[in-house]
Amino acid sequence: MNQISKHPLESLGYNFISPEFLPKGKNEYHLRNIQNRNGIKYRHLSALEIEVLVRNRNTSDDWNKILVSDAFNPELVKNCKFFGLVRIGKLEPYFLEYHNLRMPVGMYNSTIISCDFGDNVVVDNVNYLSHYIVGSEVILVNVNELATTNASKFGNGIIKDGESESIRIWIEIANENGGRKVIPFNSMLPGDAYLWSKYRDDEVMLEKFKEFTQKEYSAQRGYYGKIGDRSIIKNTRIIKDVWIGSDAYIKGANKLKNLTINSSPDAPSQIGEGCELVNGIVGFGCRAFYGVKAVRFVMASHSQLKYGARLINSYLGNNSTISCCEVLNSLIFPSHEQHHNNSFLCAATLLGQSNMAAGATIGSNHNSRSPDGEIVAGRGFWPGLCVSLKHNSKFASFNILAKGDYPAELNVPIPFSLISNDVSDDNLIIMPAYWFLYNLYAISRNEWKYNERDQRIVKTQRLEFDALAPDTINEIFEALSLMELWAGRAFLKNEDPDKNHSPAECKKMGRDILNSDDNILHELEYVAEGIENSERKTVIHKLPQAYSVFKELIIYYGVVQIVKNLEGKKIGNFAAFTKTLPKNPKRTEWLNIGGQLILKDEVEKFRSKIRQNKIKSWDEVHLFYEAQGTTYEEQKYSHAIASLFELCNFTSNRITPTMIEDLLKQSIETKSWITEGIYESRAKDYSNPFRKMVYDTNTEMNIVLGKLEDNSFIAQQNEELKNYKRKVNKILKSLS
Repeated sequence: MNQISKHPLESLGYNFISPEFLPKGKNEYHLRNIQNRNGIKYRHLSALEIEVLVRNRNTSDDWNKILVSDAFNPELVKNCKFFGLVRIGKLEPYFLEYHNLRMPVGMYNSTIISCDFGDNVVVDNVNYLSHYIVGSEVILVNVNELATTNASKFGNGIIKDGESESIRIWIEIANENGGRKVIPFNSMLPGDAYLWSKYRDDEVMLEKFKEFTQKEYSAQRGYYGKIGDRSIIKNTRIIKDVWIGSDAYIKGANKLKNLTINSSPDAPSQIGEGCELVNGIVGFGCRAFYGVKAVRFVMASHSQLKYGARLINSYLGNNSTISCCEVLNSLIFPSHEQHHNNSFLCAATLLGQSNMAAGATIGSNHNSRSPDGEIVAGRGFWPGLCVSLKHNSKFASFNILAKGDYPAELNVPIPFSLISNDVSDDNLIIMPAYWFLYNLYAISRNEWKYNERDQRIVKTQRLEFDALAPDTINEIFEALSLMELWAGRAFLKNEDPDKNHSPAECKKMGRDILNSDDNILHELEYVAEGIENSERKTVIHKLPQAYSVFKELIIYYGVVQIVKNLEGKKIGNFAAFTKTLPKNPKRTEWLNIGGQLILKDEVEKFRSKIRQNKIKSWDEVHLFYEAQGTTYEEQKYSHAIASLFELCNFTSNRITPTMIEDLLKQSIETKSWITEGIYESRAKDYSNPFRKMVYDTNTEMNIVLGKLEDNSFIAQQNEELKNYKRKVNKILKSLS
């Protein structure tokens, strides 16, 4: 039976805070008065104004509780019911217009309970408006319910005075069983979510994070909802316990409950038709429209949900878009793309720059006895059409999976690989360095695209979008070691199938033959172990070519960082150059913390400071990110030099001008090869007969695709090559 209680009509609009939760000496308006910062001086109504209001069919339980500004016009308030303390700014005879919606300033046909209003608002046909502070030039039209309760948290996972721990909101990211759950809060960054979900054995840090979140917000009851200046809400059913920033646009939403919707003039947020958002945080510049469903979620700034997308128990990183798809229990770093109605992502941690194709199912926990499996994928993860994966699986950076139903768990440590399922021979196929061998246009354009699309206004975390960075270079080193092992094993098995060799022997032999470029390399079958949880073979394609490309990329990464570091510096000779090199460079371990690459040692020091109570708030956590961002380029340079020296077997005191000159010249060749590869990989789309067959003429194709010679990205790459050659030649001249 529904429990419906009855109260005296004269109490409607009063006692918002129960007496037991009122601080001593405070009334129920003490927080409201702090929240209202519009600077308007309110006064009581005059007898004439009350008379006009009554004539216009307005009612109030107590006209002395209606306070107005000096520029209040009672003629612009009609057919409204007022309860409790209501404060109204100036109302002038204008109409406000937004997107062809033209509404007269004033209050019409609405029930208003204990609210404050700024200047020149439009409130028309709001059936129930309760306990809100409304800014100036706000438009509220055709809203069924717009209300705030006295214990509202506005999407933050806190508990208020008198509430039990059991009602705290958690987001169960990365794992369906809740073992990595985190508490959402308004300023939560991708790095926060990752640190909290990852280090589950660090109980002290986890408890500190919980304390940081609780003390971030007051536990007092009685905070009012807010609608910022120039926000528009129209044709919407239910908005309950929602804090809305300025310049937001909400139209046709079904239900918005327990949310913070961040919005500003520079980064307005929008929520459109049919949306239902509950228990979450919407970042600055976000958009959700056309039937979106989101529950227990965080949308970081400038992310989008559209066309029926479902986001549940998940964190969506900055500059990301999910369209039509379903995403559950996932932690997604910035710059994620996912489209098509049949894409499903569940229980995954994706480390950024990811892209889900149509029909991909990254969400099967059916091979486990409980829903506790996970997928972890490095930057640039790209499961192709109709890919189905098993939990648990783990992927290095920039792995792309060809169409297929992958029958067993995968652990692919080789970056930049094409992974495919050879059904006819029942093999798993991995092609390392695929992007650099066959699709340079895509990977190079993605670097540019992600940088261009980073719309964040406040860049607390310094995101890395370059394909060649400390994380991927370290993965390449690991890949080289594995490829040497596999090559040596294949060679020795071919020489003497019956003799067993140790991994060290295999690796040494593999290194020797891979560096010798022996013709036998192209005849061997390279088989990897420990990649797939099955009895079938994992075959490595193009291993010798990939090995050579990976080594060239390490050198290129190192020399590019040298050129970048020397840019603008006056280097008169080789001795001056050597002084710019870090002393005793050592290749360091790095972690991807929410899309920001940070030295592992620095993360460990940071965690220790939290345990020692030296870091006491989320603001201080975010200062750590900022500090690491300011030193990143210098640390990256040291890592690049260490990587270069390690590969080339250099030392700081043995390096010669000739060595550096050779490397600089080689980098020009690599840059030229990359630039040419970008052009050639795109040119295939113009020459492939199966691509061309839908066009009757080349003219038709060029109109549809655009002319290859007019491609702005290719032109940009050609210009970058010219600039790079100019910089390198300038350095070569100074060194000589």
